[in-house]
This record gives sequence, structure tokens and C-alpha cells, in this order.
Amino acid sequence: MCGITGFYNNSTDKSRSELNVIGKAMIAAISHRGPDSHGIWQDQNSRLLLGHQRLAILDLSAEGHQPMLSDSERYVIVYNGEIYNYLSLQKILKDYGIIFKGRSDTEVILASIEHWGLNETIQKLNGMFAFALWDKKQQCLHLVRDRLGKKPLYVGWTNKSKNASLVFGSELKSLRAHHDFQAELNREATSLFMEYGYVPAPYCIYQNVWSVPAGFRLTIDLQSVKPNAILSDMMQPYWHHLRALEESKNRASHKTNIEIIKEFEELLTTCVNDRMISDVPIGAFLSGGIDSSAVVALMQKISSRPVKTYSIGFEEDGFNEAVYAKKVAAHLGTDHHELYISGQDALNTIPLLPEIYDEPFADISAIPTYLVSKFAQRDVTVVLSGDGGDEMLGGYNRHIVAPKIWKRAQSIPRPLRQFLSNVITKIPTKHWDALVKNQPQFGTRIHKVASIFSLNTPDDIYRRLIQQWSDSPVLDTLQPHTLANDPLWIPQNLSFTETMMYRDSLSYLPNNILVKIDRASMAASIESRAPLLDKRIYEYVWTLPENVKIRNGRGKWLLRQVLKNHVPTKLFERPKQGFAIPVGEWLRDPLKDWAETLLDEQALKEQGIFDHLTIRSTWEDHLNGNGNHSTKLWNILMFQAWQEKWL
Repeated sequence: MCGITGFYNNSTDKSRSELNVIGKAMIAAISHRGPDSHGIWQDQNSRLLLGHQRLAILDLSAEGHQPMLSDSERYVIVYNGEIYNYLSLQKILKDYGIIFKGRSDTEVILASIEHWGLNETIQKLNGMFAFALWDKKQQCLHLVRDRLGKKPLYVGWTNKSKNASLVFGSELKSLRAHHDFQAELNREATSLFMEYGYVPAPYCIYQNVWSVPAGFRLTIDLQSVKPNAILSDMMQPYWHHLRALEESKNRASHKTNIEIIKEFEELLTTCVNDRMISDVPIGAFLSGGIDSSAVVALMQKISSRPVKTYSIGFEEDGFNEAVYAKKVAAHLGTDHHELYISGQDALNTIPLLPEIYDEPFADISAIPTYLVSKFAQRDVTVVLSGDGGDEMLGGYNRHIVAPKIWKRAQSIPRPLRQFLSNVITKIPTKHWDALVKNQPQFGTRIHKVASIFSLNTPDDIYRRLIQQWSDSPVLDTLQPHTLANDPLWIPQNLSFTETMMYRDSLSYLPNNILVKIDRASMAASIESRAPLLDKRIYEYVWTLPENVKIRNGRGKWLLRQVLKNHVPTKLFERPKQGFAIPVGEWLRDPLKDWAETLLDEQALKEQGIFDHLTIRSTWEDHLNGNGNHSTKLWNILMFQAWQEKWL
């Protein structure tokens, strides 16, 4: 795991040594992604610079150092990630007579490109990656991001002048470190952020900067590209989510449940085993939920010694899953470690979030994700996680609840549905919470269900369920088009449930879940690997019928069957809570003063970005217990905290 960055200077006003100074500043900005070593490469015949920060995982020797040149020296690469099939690719290449100097997957990528070409190589790679490849012969820069978006990659221009430099990197802070970079807020991206709690690719919070979408590549001819060209228009998918889904559907499985369970466990075991290859200490995150428990169970089955596992707990009742993780760990015999956090711990972490997530990011569980990453880093450099199980196998509540609501709603006249919705949402969430003990978020959930009961289509319901603000508080901004709402990317012949799962994997997964784990783990200088996000898993699960994913009103049926082979059912069968913190209560107590400062009405009005009256009204309703508006408010607070840090 590493950090990559670089630029192409369009003007001739800077010397080679001055460009080198800029490059050093850019890699220093992302030193946390690779504290073991760093390197810079400058082209002799152009104004291109490539920079790299290394977190050494495989081949700890100097032979794995980057930037790395290919054997012929035609190609130069800076690369972030892990290729899990690099040994098999290396074996094939050795059969062709290719000799390797070291044991790194970086060298295998370069040798593959020299032998097969870039297009064929990226089809062969199985792993998580983002890389920049300079082709000296063609004078082209290639930027490539992995299929499901595990590794980040940004690209853009430093300013609006005719001599603007092209910049790219793993994180926006490296682009900002370029001496000519001028940060300008993208209001369309701000509107998207307020709706979703994240900025979906290819948009970026800065004008003239873009995020390369998952499964896309960008090829730039540096001799002909015009400064300030719209780079998102030049990005092309090399792996299309919808086509991969359709190809899998054409290979639909007709095997028995027993055969499918056996087949899936064997495949997942292979994916786990591939991710346990490391020259540094390795462990796993264990929440006690289905996904992480299954991954850890298979790790322990493979390992000859107790696997180091890490979980995080909360002092507040109803939010703590650490007790379940501890029981699973005890059953499996792992070397388990747990950390309990309080409101003060969260308060101490919040000032770090704008630095860690240098684009506004409002997933509340970013806090415990960072804390558990920092906790694990004391012992290990690599961790496996359960990320991806919800998207691959129908694990979110919306996958189960939304189709039921839609089916029920169709039998009731819309005016009556609207009336019932209004009645339910007028009752404060705290009163609903009082009706159901041990479920502190019950009121929030029933309000959300009521809010979608009167909608007209499954698409409307899905969008409402994933929205933070259904009516954007951003002033004078049209809502831009996104990949997840593009008809060319949305399947037409799936059930409501599977359509949601697909759209989650297309947008929510790469833009939220994987951003969260990448930035949190990298801020702690550890690498996170997700076996359930292997491309073989993605392609396999779409060959399966829906009822092996969701059955009897419960998600992840197939993964549950695998887990039952290793862990007693009583240790993991319980209502889904998610990896979250009780921020709603914290905003009314330990975080209240901090929030009040950022939500100052006069300051919001002077900024001219948001409808300050709507925001203040929402804040006051939350404080008075008239609904739990923590999610909406957290969006605003994270934007304000980010803006205070970066703008």
C-alpha cells in the first residue's frame, strides 16, 4: 500500500530543480500512506514528474522501490495497491523467458505491460490498484483505477490559466501541495455531497479536478492535451459493472443450495488466502457481524497460529457490538484485542477528520474506523476486513425493507399513504424510541420508512433511502448527473432488491465505504484488504439466484451458511446495527458547543453556500428532540469543518 502523485508542468518558467522541490512537497503531503520510503522520477525530455511514498508489504528490499522503470525503460510506473495473482502472472512471464530482479508485484505489472500491452494487462490483474504509467515512446500518461474502487485516484489542473499544470495523486492534499494549485469550490459537487454524504466520482469538491471512477482508465497525450480540458470526458471504463453483471447472469447457476454453499466457501477461502500473503505482520478487523466473522473464521482455518483480531466498542448501550466480537474471537481462538471509546474520544478525533478525509465526507463511522485502524497499527501492518458483503449478498436493511414497503404501498391509495406518512413523522423520534427498548435508533428508522411510504416508484424509494438531504440546502445549484443515475449503467431486468444491490456496488461502495476504509487505514499507515471484494466474488454472486442472498426476510443467507460451518448461530444471529456511533446523543451533549460554533447562523449566511434558515431549524429541532437529524447535521458539520481546514 502506498501513495502516488505527480504532475506535468505546461510552462517552461521553472527549472528542473524547482520542479523537484514541488514534487517533494507533493509526496510529503501523503507520507502517511507510505512512511517506509519515498522516491521521485523526472523525465529527461519533458516536464513530467512522478512521485511515490512506499508502505512496504511485499519484497521489503530496494528492488521494490518506486517509481520503477520497466526492463526496456520504455515505461515508468508509480503504483498503489496489491495484485493478488501476481505470482501466477510472474510464472507465466518466466515461461516466456522474462527474468525478474525482485519479488514485487510492481515489477510484475511492468513486465506484463511490456509483454502483453496495457489493455490486456489490466484485464489480467486481480487486486486493488491505482497507478500512473508513463509511456516514453508514445508520450502518454495512463491513469488506471481498480474495478471496484478500493484505491483512490484524483486528476486535474492547478488553475485556470493557459499554462496550468496537470496534477494527479492518491489524495487531494498532494494536489494542493503543488505550488500553483488554486482551490476553488465546486458547488455542484457540494450539492451532491449534501445529498449523499460523499462526493461521487467523477466529481470532486474542487473545480477542475476529478476522481477517476472505479473500473475506469484515463489516457492523456501530454503533447496535445489542452490545459483545462474536461478530463472526465476522456475517461473510459475498461471493466463495465453492468456488462460484468450481464455476463454473469448469462451463466446463471442451477446447482443445489448445498453445492452453492460449498462452492462459495471454497472461493471465499481462496480469496482470503490470497490476501494473507505478506512480508509484514497481518491481522483482521472483527466487528462480530456476519462479514468480518466469516473472513476471520476462514483466516483462522488457514493460519497455523492465532490470528490477531481487533474490535472497537462504545460505552453507550445499544451501540456496542464489541461483546459479540469477543465471543466470536473466543470461539475461533484468535488473539483478540478490543478498544472502548467514549464521547471524549470522538471529540478528540473530530478535528482530525478534515485532514484524514481531505474531501468532505460524512459517514459517521469514519471515527471508529480510524480509531480501530490506529489501534491495530500497534501490532500489524496489514488487516483483512469484511467490506463488500452487504453489496455482494444483500446485507443492507433497504434491500429487505424497501421491496416490502413498495409492495404494500401499491395496494393503498397515495393520498392515504401520504396521510399516514405525515402522522408518523410528526411524532418525535424520542417518543418512538421510548416504545421499543434496546433499539435507540428505532424512531429514526420508522421516520425513514414513513418518508418513503408515499413515493411513486422503486427508483424514488431507493434514492430517498440513500439520501441524507432529500432537498439540498445548497443555494442556486442544479443537481448534476451521476453515474449511478445514468440509464446506460442501470440494469433493466433485475428485481427491485438486486437493482439496489447493483447500484450500491456502483456508487455507495466505492464512493463511501471504500473511501472510509482507505483514508482511515492509510492515516494510520496500515493496509486494508477485502476478500469479499475480489472480482471473482462479484462475478460469481451474480450467477446466483436472489434467494440464496436474501431469504425469509434476512440478508446474506449464503454467507450465513458458510459462517455456520465455523461459528455457532447464536453468536452472530441478531439485528444488524452497523459500524456506527451514537452521534445523535453526542451532538446534544459533548459535541454541542463544537457544532454550535460551526452552525452559527450569521456565519452560514455570510458564506452564501447554504440556506441558513433551513439548517438552523434542523439543528434546533434536533436539540429539542423533534426528530433525530444527526445524519443531516453531520453532513453540514463535516463540510464546515472541511472548509475551515482547506478553504
